[in-house]
Amino acid sequence: MRIGVAGFQHESHSFALFPADLSAFEKPGGFPPLSRGEAVRAALAGTRVPAAGAIEAAEAEGHEVIPLAWGMAMPSAPVTREAFETIAAWIVEAAAAAMPLDGLYLDLHGAMMAEHAPDGEGELLRRLRDRLGPDLPIAASLDLHANVTRDMVELADVLTAYRTYPHIDMKETGARAMALLLRRIAHARPWARAFRTIDFLIPVPAQCTMMPPMQQVYAVLPELEAATGAADLSLSLGFPYCDFEGCGPAVTAYAETAASAEAAAERLHRMVLDQRGNLAVRLWPAEEAVAHARARASLGGPPIVLADTQDNPGGGGHGDTTGLLAALVNGGAHGAVIGVFNDAASAAAAHAAGIGATVELALGGVSDGVPFRGRFKVLALGDGRFTCTGPMTRGNMADLGPTALLETGGVHVVVASRKMQAYDQAIFRHVGIEPASVPIIALKSSVHFRADFQPIAKEILVVLAPGPVVADPATLPFTRLRPGLALRP
Repeated sequence: MRIGVAGFQHESHSFALFPADLSAFEKPGGFPPLSRGEAVRAALAGTRVPAAGAIEAAEAEGHEVIPLAWGMAMPSAPVTREAFETIAAWIVEAAAAAMPLDGLYLDLHGAMMAEHAPDGEGELLRRLRDRLGPDLPIAASLDLHANVTRDMVELADVLTAYRTYPHIDMKETGARAMALLLRRIAHARPWARAFRTIDFLIPVPAQCTMMPPMQQVYAVLPELEAATGAADLSLSLGFPYCDFEGCGPAVTAYAETAASAEAAAERLHRMVLDQRGNLAVRLWPAEEAVAHARARASLGGPPIVLADTQDNPGGGGHGDTTGLLAALVNGGAHGAVIGVFNDAASAAAAHAAGIGATVELALGGVSDGVPFRGRFKVLALGDGRFTCTGPMTRGNMADLGPTALLETGGVHVVVASRKMQAYDQAIFRHVGIEPASVPIIALKSSVHFRADFQPIAKEILVVLAPGPVVADPATLPFTRLRPGLALRP
Protein backbone atom coordinates (compact mmCIF):
# COMPACT_ATOMS: atom_id res chain seq x y z
CA MET A 1 0.00 0.00 0.00
CA ARG A 2 1.00 3.62 -0.55
CA ILE A 3 0.93 5.67 2.66
CA GLY A 4 1.49 9.42 2.74
CA VAL A 5 3.30 10.84 5.78
CA ALA A 6 3.29 14.48 6.85
CA GLY A 7 3.69 16.52 10.01
CA PHE A 8 2.91 20.03 11.22
CA GLN A 9 3.52 20.61 14.93
CA HIS A 10 3.23 23.71 17.05
CA GLU A 11 1.96 24.36 20.57
CA SER A 12 0.55 27.88 20.59
CA HIS A 13 0.32 30.25 23.56
CA SER A 14 -2.20 33.02 22.92
CA PHE A 15 -0.54 35.38 25.42
CA ALA A 16 3.12 34.86 24.49
CA LEU A 17 4.97 37.64 22.68
CA PHE A 18 6.79 36.08 19.75
CA PRO A 19 4.94 34.19 16.99
CA ALA A 20 6.26 31.17 15.08
CA ASP A 21 7.37 32.29 11.65
CA LEU A 22 9.00 30.13 8.98
CA SER A 23 12.44 30.53 10.53
CA ALA A 24 11.12 28.99 13.76
CA PHE A 25 10.28 25.81 11.83
CA GLU A 26 13.59 25.84 9.96
CA LYS A 27 15.70 25.68 13.16
CA PRO A 28 13.53 24.35 15.99
CA GLY A 29 16.01 23.83 18.84
CA GLY A 30 16.32 20.14 19.68
CA PHE A 31 14.06 18.83 16.89
CA PRO A 32 14.54 18.15 13.15
CA PRO A 33 14.27 21.06 10.70
CA LEU A 34 11.45 21.82 8.29
CA SER A 35 11.72 19.34 5.40
CA ARG A 36 9.92 18.39 2.20
CA GLY A 37 9.72 15.23 0.12
CA GLU A 38 12.46 12.63 0.55
CA ALA A 39 14.38 15.05 2.79
CA VAL A 40 11.78 14.27 5.47
CA ARG A 41 12.98 10.68 5.75
CA ALA A 42 16.59 11.75 6.26
CA ALA A 43 15.67 14.51 8.73
CA LEU A 44 13.64 12.18 10.95
CA ALA A 45 15.86 9.09 10.80
CA GLY A 46 17.11 8.07 14.23
CA THR A 47 14.94 10.57 16.10
CA ARG A 48 12.15 10.07 18.65
CA VAL A 49 9.50 12.14 16.85
CA PRO A 50 6.15 10.44 16.14
CA ALA A 51 6.54 10.44 12.36
CA ALA A 52 9.79 8.48 12.69
CA GLY A 53 7.86 5.74 14.51
CA ALA A 54 5.09 5.84 11.92
CA ILE A 55 7.50 5.48 9.01
CA GLU A 56 9.29 2.57 10.65
CA ALA A 57 5.99 0.82 11.42
CA ALA A 58 4.71 1.15 7.85
CA GLU A 59 7.94 0.03 6.24
CA ALA A 60 8.21 -2.93 8.62
CA GLU A 61 4.90 -4.14 7.16
CA GLY A 62 6.23 -3.76 3.63
CA HIS A 63 4.26 -0.66 2.69
CA GLU A 64 5.55 2.19 0.54
CA VAL A 65 5.93 5.45 2.48
CA ILE A 66 5.62 8.71 0.56
CA PRO A 67 7.09 11.56 2.67
CA LEU A 68 5.23 14.81 1.98
CA ALA A 69 6.43 17.55 4.34
CA TRP A 70 7.23 17.78 8.05
CA GLY A 71 7.81 20.76 10.36
CA MET A 72 7.87 21.63 14.04
CA ALA A 73 8.55 24.87 15.88
CA MET A 74 9.16 25.44 19.57
CA PRO A 75 6.06 26.63 21.47
CA SER A 76 5.41 30.36 21.20
CA ALA A 77 2.69 32.79 20.24
CA PRO A 78 0.50 31.49 17.37
CA VAL A 79 1.91 30.60 13.97
CA THR A 80 2.09 33.47 11.50
CA ARG A 81 -0.29 33.49 8.57
CA GLU A 82 2.65 33.15 6.16
CA ALA A 83 4.14 30.15 7.94
CA PHE A 84 0.80 28.36 8.29
CA GLU A 85 -0.23 28.96 4.69
CA THR A 86 3.18 27.91 3.37
CA ILE A 87 3.50 24.65 5.30
CA ALA A 88 -0.17 23.71 4.96
CA ALA A 89 0.05 24.26 1.19
CA TRP A 90 3.16 22.10 0.96
CA ILE A 91 1.35 19.25 2.73
CA VAL A 92 -1.91 19.54 0.80
CA GLU A 93 -0.27 19.91 -2.61
CA ALA A 94 2.21 17.10 -1.98
CA ALA A 95 -0.59 14.79 -0.85
CA ALA A 96 -2.65 15.64 -3.94
CA ALA A 97 0.33 15.03 -6.20
CA ALA A 98 0.98 11.67 -4.53
CA MET A 99 -2.54 10.36 -5.13
CA PRO A 100 -3.71 7.67 -5.35
CA LEU A 101 -2.81 7.00 -1.72
CA ASP A 102 -4.24 4.19 0.38
CA GLY A 103 -3.99 6.28 3.54
CA LEU A 104 -2.49 9.38 5.10
CA TYR A 105 -0.70 9.66 8.45
CA LEU A 106 -0.31 13.08 10.10
CA ASP A 107 2.11 13.96 12.91
CA LEU A 108 0.19 16.78 14.62
CA HIS A 109 0.31 18.51 17.99
CA GLY A 110 -3.33 19.36 18.54
CA ALA A 111 -2.81 22.79 20.14
CA MET A 112 -1.69 24.77 17.10
CA MET A 113 -3.26 28.15 16.51
CA ALA A 114 -2.49 30.36 13.53
CA GLU A 115 -2.99 34.11 13.48
CA HIS A 116 -6.03 33.62 11.24
CA ALA A 117 -7.10 30.07 12.17
CA PRO A 118 -7.57 29.30 15.89
CA ASP A 119 -8.05 25.56 15.29
CA GLY A 120 -4.92 24.97 13.24
CA GLU A 121 -5.23 21.19 13.02
CA GLY A 122 -8.93 21.37 12.21
CA GLU A 123 -8.17 23.82 9.41
CA LEU A 124 -5.40 21.63 7.97
CA LEU A 125 -7.65 18.57 8.07
CA ARG A 126 -10.47 20.52 6.38
CA ARG A 127 -8.17 21.53 3.53
CA LEU A 128 -6.94 17.97 3.11
CA ARG A 129 -10.49 16.64 2.98
CA ASP A 130 -11.53 19.32 0.50
CA ARG A 131 -8.64 18.36 -1.80
CA LEU A 132 -8.38 14.59 -1.26
CA GLY A 133 -12.03 13.70 -0.72
CA PRO A 134 -14.04 12.28 2.18
CA ASP A 135 -13.07 8.62 1.80
CA LEU A 136 -9.27 8.60 2.15
CA PRO A 137 -8.37 7.04 5.55
CA ILE A 138 -6.55 9.59 7.69
CA ALA A 139 -4.94 8.90 11.07
CA ALA A 140 -3.12 11.41 13.25
CA SER A 141 -0.97 11.20 16.36
CA LEU A 142 -1.43 14.02 18.86
CA ASP A 143 0.44 15.50 21.79
CA LEU A 144 -0.96 14.78 25.26
CA HIS A 145 -1.59 18.56 25.54
CA ALA A 146 -3.82 18.64 22.46
CA ASN A 147 -6.98 20.75 22.51
CA VAL A 148 -9.04 18.27 20.54
CA THR A 149 -11.96 19.85 18.66
CA ARG A 150 -15.08 18.34 17.16
CA ASP A 151 -13.82 19.30 13.69
CA MET A 152 -10.65 17.29 14.26
CA VAL A 153 -12.65 14.25 15.37
CA GLU A 154 -15.05 14.47 12.43
CA LEU A 155 -12.39 15.07 9.76
CA ALA A 156 -9.89 12.36 10.77
CA ASP A 157 -10.63 8.64 10.91
CA VAL A 158 -8.71 8.21 14.15
CA LEU A 159 -6.75 10.44 16.56
CA THR A 160 -4.44 8.90 19.16
CA ALA A 161 -2.52 10.89 21.77
CA TYR A 162 0.67 10.43 23.78
CA ARG A 163 0.16 8.68 27.09
CA THR A 164 3.13 10.12 28.96
CA TYR A 165 4.18 13.54 30.20
CA PRO A 166 7.18 13.90 29.95
CA HIS A 167 6.56 12.67 26.41
CA ILE A 168 8.77 9.60 26.32
CA ASP A 169 6.33 7.76 24.03
CA MET A 170 6.31 10.10 21.03
CA LYS A 171 7.80 7.57 18.63
CA GLU A 172 5.61 4.78 19.99
CA THR A 173 2.52 6.93 19.52
CA GLY A 174 3.44 7.52 15.89
CA ALA A 175 3.81 3.78 15.42
CA ARG A 176 0.44 3.20 17.11
CA ALA A 177 -1.23 5.76 14.85
CA MET A 178 0.23 4.04 11.79
CA ALA A 179 -0.98 0.64 13.05
CA LEU A 180 -4.45 2.14 13.50
CA LEU A 181 -4.33 3.60 10.00
CA LEU A 182 -3.42 0.23 8.52
CA ARG A 183 -6.25 -1.40 10.52
CA ARG A 184 -8.64 1.28 9.26
CA ILE A 185 -7.63 0.60 5.65
CA ALA A 186 -8.07 -3.15 6.12
CA HIS A 187 -11.35 -2.52 7.91
CA ALA A 188 -12.69 -0.81 4.77
CA ARG A 189 -15.07 1.40 6.77
CA PRO A 190 -14.70 3.99 9.53
CA TRP A 191 -14.95 3.11 13.20
CA ALA A 192 -17.72 4.59 15.29
CA ARG A 193 -16.31 7.44 17.35
CA ALA A 194 -17.15 9.22 20.60
CA PHE A 195 -15.97 12.56 21.90
CA ARG A 196 -16.21 14.06 25.37
CA THR A 197 -14.93 17.45 26.49
CA ILE A 198 -13.93 18.02 30.11
CA ASP A 199 -15.33 21.20 31.62
CA PHE A 200 -12.24 22.53 33.42
CA LEU A 201 -8.68 23.50 32.55
CA ILE A 202 -5.85 21.49 34.12
CA PRO A 203 -2.67 23.41 35.07
CA VAL A 204 0.35 22.07 33.20
CA PRO A 205 2.36 20.92 36.27
CA ALA A 206 -0.61 18.81 37.39
CA GLN A 207 -0.71 17.01 34.02
CA CYS A 208 2.50 15.08 34.76
CA THR A 209 2.10 11.30 34.39
CA MET A 210 5.07 10.56 36.66
CA MET A 211 3.06 11.50 39.75
CA PRO A 212 -0.54 11.25 40.99
CA PRO A 213 -3.25 11.57 39.91
CA MET A 214 -2.51 11.33 36.19
CA GLN A 215 0.03 8.59 36.83
CA GLN A 216 -2.82 6.33 37.92
CA VAL A 217 -5.24 7.43 35.21
CA TYR A 218 -2.84 6.72 32.35
CA ALA A 219 -1.63 3.49 33.96
CA VAL A 220 -5.11 1.96 33.66
CA LEU A 221 -5.92 3.45 30.25
CA PRO A 222 -4.69 0.40 28.24
CA GLU A 223 -6.72 -1.92 30.49
CA LEU A 224 -9.80 0.25 30.04
CA GLU A 225 -9.26 0.26 26.29
CA ALA A 226 -9.07 -3.54 26.24
CA ALA A 227 -12.03 -3.98 28.59
CA THR A 228 -14.31 -1.81 26.45
CA GLY A 229 -13.15 -3.26 23.13
CA ALA A 230 -12.09 0.15 21.85
CA ALA A 231 -9.74 0.28 18.89
CA ASP A 232 -8.29 3.38 20.53
CA LEU A 233 -9.07 5.37 23.66
CA SER A 234 -7.21 8.62 24.26
CA LEU A 235 -7.14 11.32 26.91
CA SER A 236 -5.77 14.70 25.85
CA LEU A 237 -5.26 17.00 28.83
CA GLY A 238 -5.31 20.23 26.83
CA PHE A 239 -2.96 23.19 26.53
CA PRO A 240 -4.56 25.80 28.82
CA TYR A 241 -3.01 28.85 27.15
CA CYS A 242 -5.03 28.76 23.92
CA ASP A 243 -7.71 31.43 23.88
CA PHE A 244 -10.35 29.83 21.63
CA GLU A 245 -13.50 27.85 22.18
CA GLY A 246 -11.83 24.46 21.65
CA CYS A 247 -9.40 24.87 24.55
CA GLY A 248 -9.47 22.18 27.23
CA PRO A 249 -9.10 18.46 27.97
CA ALA A 250 -11.01 15.86 25.98
CA VAL A 251 -11.56 12.13 25.51
CA THR A 252 -11.80 10.33 22.17
CA ALA A 253 -12.85 6.72 21.61
CA TYR A 254 -13.06 4.54 18.48
CA ALA A 255 -14.83 1.20 18.35
CA GLU A 256 -16.87 -1.12 16.14
CA THR A 257 -20.18 0.22 17.40
CA ALA A 258 -21.36 3.61 18.59
CA ALA A 259 -22.47 2.05 21.87
CA SER A 260 -18.98 0.65 22.55
CA ALA A 261 -17.29 3.93 21.68
CA GLU A 262 -19.66 5.92 23.88
CA ALA A 263 -19.23 3.49 26.79
CA ALA A 264 -15.42 3.68 26.58
CA ALA A 265 -15.40 7.46 26.36
CA GLU A 266 -17.82 7.80 29.26
CA ARG A 267 -15.76 5.57 31.57
CA LEU A 268 -12.56 7.49 30.91
CA HIS A 269 -14.35 10.82 31.17
CA ARG A 270 -15.77 9.85 34.56
CA MET A 271 -12.36 8.69 35.73
CA VAL A 272 -10.91 12.15 35.06
CA LEU A 273 -13.82 13.93 36.73
CA ASP A 274 -13.28 11.79 39.82
CA GLN A 275 -9.76 13.19 40.13
CA ARG A 276 -10.88 16.81 39.98
CA GLY A 277 -10.03 17.51 43.62
CA ASN A 278 -6.53 16.02 43.34
CA LEU A 279 -5.14 18.21 40.56
CA ALA A 280 -2.84 20.43 42.63
CA VAL A 281 0.94 20.74 42.77
CA ARG A 282 2.91 22.62 45.44
CA LEU A 283 4.45 25.79 44.00
CA TRP A 284 7.42 27.48 45.70
CA PRO A 285 8.16 31.23 45.61
CA ALA A 286 11.64 31.65 44.14
CA GLU A 287 13.39 32.98 47.27
CA GLU A 288 11.83 30.31 49.48
CA ALA A 289 12.81 27.60 47.01
CA VAL A 290 16.42 28.76 46.89
CA ALA A 291 16.69 28.87 50.68
CA HIS A 292 15.23 25.37 50.97
CA ALA A 293 17.49 24.05 48.20
CA ARG A 294 20.60 25.52 49.83
CA ALA A 295 19.75 23.91 53.16
CA ARG A 296 19.13 20.54 51.56
CA ALA A 297 22.19 20.76 49.30
CA SER A 298 24.43 21.49 52.28
CA LEU A 299 23.84 17.91 53.43
CA GLY A 300 25.50 16.57 50.28
CA GLY A 301 24.18 13.96 47.91
CA PRO A 302 22.31 14.31 44.59
CA PRO A 303 21.26 17.72 43.25
CA ILE A 304 18.16 19.65 44.21
CA VAL A 305 16.24 20.43 41.02
CA LEU A 306 14.32 23.72 40.67
CA ALA A 307 11.78 23.88 37.83
CA ASP A 308 11.43 27.44 36.46
CA THR A 309 7.98 26.45 35.24
CA GLN A 310 6.60 29.86 34.20
CA ASP A 311 9.45 30.54 31.74
CA ASN A 312 9.24 27.12 30.13
CA PRO A 313 10.25 27.33 26.43
CA GLY A 314 8.22 24.16 25.93
CA GLY A 315 5.05 26.01 26.87
CA GLY A 316 5.53 29.30 25.03
CA GLY A 317 8.07 30.99 27.30
CA HIS A 318 10.96 32.81 25.67
CA GLY A 319 13.51 31.21 27.99
CA ASP A 320 14.94 34.52 29.12
CA THR A 321 13.30 35.73 32.34
CA THR A 322 15.74 36.30 35.18
CA GLY A 323 13.72 36.04 38.38
CA LEU A 324 15.08 32.66 39.45
CA LEU A 325 18.64 33.62 38.49
CA ALA A 326 18.38 36.71 40.70
CA ALA A 327 17.04 34.60 43.56
CA LEU A 328 19.95 32.17 43.22
CA VAL A 329 22.57 34.94 43.18
CA ASN A 330 20.96 36.97 45.96
CA GLY A 331 20.43 33.80 47.99
CA GLY A 332 24.10 32.84 47.85
CA ALA A 333 23.50 29.57 45.99
CA HIS A 334 27.17 29.11 45.09
CA GLY A 335 27.77 26.23 42.72
CA ALA A 336 24.21 26.23 41.42
CA VAL A 337 23.61 25.94 37.66
CA ILE A 338 20.70 27.46 35.73
CA GLY A 339 19.76 27.04 32.07
CA VAL A 340 19.06 27.33 29.34
CA PHE A 341 18.89 31.09 28.76
CA ASN A 342 17.85 32.09 25.24
CA ASP A 343 20.01 35.16 24.60
CA ALA A 344 21.94 35.28 21.32
CA ALA A 345 23.48 38.68 22.10
CA SER A 346 24.97 37.53 25.41
CA ALA A 347 26.23 34.29 23.84
CA ALA A 348 27.88 36.31 21.07
CA ALA A 349 29.50 38.65 23.60
CA ALA A 350 30.90 35.67 25.49
CA HIS A 351 32.34 34.18 22.30
CA ALA A 352 33.87 37.50 21.34
CA ALA A 353 35.50 37.85 24.76
CA GLY A 354 36.79 34.27 24.98
CA ILE A 355 37.22 31.76 27.78
CA GLY A 356 38.54 33.31 30.97
CA ALA A 357 37.36 36.81 30.12
CA THR A 358 34.90 38.82 32.19
CA VAL A 359 32.09 40.63 30.39
CA GLU A 360 29.43 43.13 31.43
CA LEU A 361 26.04 41.85 30.32
CA ALA A 362 22.36 42.65 30.53
CA LEU A 363 21.41 38.98 30.36
CA GLY A 364 17.94 37.99 29.18
CA GLY A 365 14.85 40.06 29.83
CA VAL A 366 13.88 40.61 26.20
CA SER A 367 10.44 39.15 26.83
CA ASP A 368 9.63 41.11 30.00
CA GLY A 369 12.07 44.03 30.10
CA VAL A 370 13.86 42.76 33.23
CA PRO A 371 17.41 41.65 32.34
CA PHE A 372 20.00 40.57 34.90
CA ARG A 373 22.80 43.14 34.78
CA GLY A 374 26.22 42.22 36.06
CA ARG A 375 29.70 40.92 35.44
CA PHE A 376 29.99 37.41 34.07
CA LYS A 377 33.08 35.26 33.72
CA VAL A 378 33.25 33.10 30.59
CA LEU A 379 33.97 29.52 31.71
CA ALA A 380 33.28 27.53 28.53
CA LEU A 381 32.09 27.97 24.97
CA GLY A 382 30.27 25.67 22.55
CA ASP A 383 28.69 25.65 19.10
CA GLY A 384 25.32 24.48 20.43
CA ARG A 385 25.41 21.27 18.41
CA PHE A 386 24.98 18.02 20.27
CA THR A 387 22.96 14.82 20.24
CA CYS A 388 20.23 14.46 22.84
CA THR A 389 20.68 11.48 25.15
CA GLY A 390 17.64 11.55 27.45
CA PRO A 391 14.54 9.33 27.30
CA MET A 392 12.38 11.92 25.55
CA THR A 393 14.47 12.97 22.55
CA ARG A 394 17.35 10.49 22.42
CA GLY A 395 18.99 10.68 19.00
CA ASN A 396 17.65 14.13 18.11
CA MET A 397 20.31 16.55 16.91
CA ALA A 398 20.20 19.91 18.69
CA ASP A 399 21.49 23.12 17.17
CA LEU A 400 21.25 26.02 19.62
CA GLY A 401 23.84 28.24 17.93
CA PRO A 402 26.77 29.76 19.86
CA THR A 403 26.49 28.67 23.48
CA ALA A 404 28.36 29.67 26.64
CA LEU A 405 28.78 28.73 30.27
CA LEU A 406 29.03 31.88 32.38
CA GLU A 407 29.45 32.55 36.10
CA THR A 408 28.15 35.42 38.19
CA GLY A 409 27.92 35.63 41.96
CA GLY A 410 28.98 32.01 42.24
CA VAL A 411 26.10 30.80 40.04
CA HIS A 412 26.76 29.10 36.70
CA VAL A 413 24.54 30.12 33.78
CA VAL A 414 24.11 28.26 30.46
CA VAL A 415 23.28 30.67 27.62
CA ALA A 416 22.34 29.69 24.05
CA SER A 417 21.42 31.52 20.87
CA ARG A 418 18.14 29.67 20.32
CA LYS A 419 15.58 28.50 22.81
CA MET A 420 15.24 24.94 23.96
CA GLN A 421 13.50 23.52 26.99
CA ALA A 422 15.98 22.11 29.52
CA TYR A 423 14.80 18.51 29.34
CA ASP A 424 18.04 16.76 28.41
CA GLN A 425 21.29 16.48 30.38
CA ALA A 426 23.27 16.72 27.13
CA ILE A 427 22.54 20.47 27.07
CA PHE A 428 24.72 20.92 30.14
CA ARG A 429 27.37 18.37 29.23
CA HIS A 430 27.85 20.30 25.99
CA VAL A 431 29.48 23.09 28.01
CA GLY A 432 31.26 20.86 30.51
CA ILE A 433 28.67 20.55 33.30
CA GLU A 434 27.84 17.09 34.64
CA PRO A 435 24.33 17.60 36.07
CA ALA A 436 24.58 14.87 38.71
CA SER A 437 27.64 16.55 40.25
CA VAL A 438 26.15 19.98 41.04
CA PRO A 439 24.35 20.84 44.30
CA ILE A 440 21.44 22.77 42.74
CA ILE A 441 20.31 22.78 39.13
CA ALA A 442 17.58 25.17 37.93
CA LEU A 443 15.82 24.22 34.70
CA LYS A 444 13.64 26.27 32.39
CA SER A 445 11.03 23.54 32.13
CA SER A 446 7.70 22.56 33.67
CA VAL A 447 7.57 18.76 33.51
CA HIS A 448 9.61 17.36 30.60
CA PHE A 449 12.82 17.65 32.62
CA ARG A 450 11.60 14.88 34.92
CA ALA A 451 12.32 12.15 32.36
CA ASP A 452 16.08 12.79 32.44
CA PHE A 453 16.60 14.71 35.70
CA GLN A 454 14.24 13.08 38.20
CA PRO A 455 16.42 9.93 38.38
CA ILE A 456 19.42 12.02 39.55
CA ALA A 457 17.50 14.40 41.86
CA LYS A 458 17.33 14.34 45.63
CA GLU A 459 14.29 16.59 45.51
CA ILE A 460 12.31 18.59 42.92
CA LEU A 461 10.71 21.96 43.60
CA VAL A 462 8.34 23.64 41.13
CA VAL A 463 9.21 27.33 41.40
CA LEU A 464 7.22 30.49 40.79
CA ALA A 465 9.33 33.08 38.98
CA PRO A 466 8.28 35.49 36.19
CA GLY A 467 7.22 34.09 32.82
CA PRO A 468 4.18 33.73 30.54
CA VAL A 469 3.56 30.02 31.15
CA VAL A 470 1.64 30.82 34.30
CA ALA A 471 1.09 27.97 36.74
CA ASP A 472 -2.50 29.15 37.24
CA PRO A 473 -4.17 29.73 33.83
CA ALA A 474 -7.13 31.35 35.58
CA THR A 475 -5.04 34.52 35.86
CA LEU A 476 -4.95 34.98 32.06
CA PRO A 477 -7.27 37.44 30.25
CA PHE A 478 -9.24 34.94 28.18
CA THR A 479 -12.01 36.28 25.96
CA ARG A 480 -12.88 33.40 23.60
CA LEU A 481 -13.27 30.27 25.73
CA ARG A 482 -16.51 28.31 25.46
CA PRO A 483 -19.23 29.07 28.02
CA GLY A 484 -19.15 26.87 31.10
CA LEU A 485 -15.44 26.01 30.97
CA ALA A 486 -13.95 26.43 34.46
CA LEU A 487 -10.47 27.97 34.54
CA ARG A 488 -9.39 25.77 37.45
CA PRO A 489 -10.20 22.15 38.38
